[in-house]
Amino acid sequence: KPYAGVSTAILFFTKGAKTGGEVWFYDMAHDGFSLDDKRQPVAENDIPDILACWRKRSDPAFRTARQARLAELEAQAAPLKAERLAQQREINRLTFESVIAADGEAAIHGELEAAQARLAELAGRIAPLQNQMEQLGRNFWVKRTEIVAAGYDLTASRYRQVAQDEAFYEQPGVTMARLRLLDEVMAHTVGELQELVQ
Repeated sequence: KPYAGVSTAILFFTKGAKTGGEVWFYDMAHDGFSLDDKRQPVAENDIPDILACWRKRSDPAFRTARQARLAELEAQAAPLKAERLAQQREINRLTFESVIAADGEAAIHGELEAAQARLAELAGRIAPLQNQMEQLGRNFWVKRTEIVAAGYDLTASRYRQVAQDEAFYEQPGVTMARLRLLDEVMAHTVGELQELVQ
């Protein structure tokens, strides 16, 4: 089945030649068709880029140009990603405040919705840059010595360096302060319930 999670590796050898100092890899993710029985054409297609990279794999200017473009995209995405982290922090704060807010505090809920909309807008701006960065990172070279050290494992994902985005984590001090506040709110609510019961 085309949608089976089985990777396929294609190896090219030059008859009578020895492996040089580096081995060229391309970690293909999309072939231009959906991963179901119908195999409908889709926009994501790595094949044209594979062919371009294959033809120019030994061209240092081509490699330099791709690395320069990758650095340019990373520079464009960095402030957006920093803003995304700040927005996630704000959503985290507003979500907490909306939980402990008195009923009917629409202002906090409005702020939360606006912050979530801003986060979605940021995601929409980051996605095309991220897609281009991933595309540029699919083509890479690995030193022969690394492959030998890995026991001749030719799995592309073993060697491909993928930069991970910084994940949002709330500061422990903020979390502890919020837990204390929740405890106070809960104690107050329990006190009100006790008065109603008596």
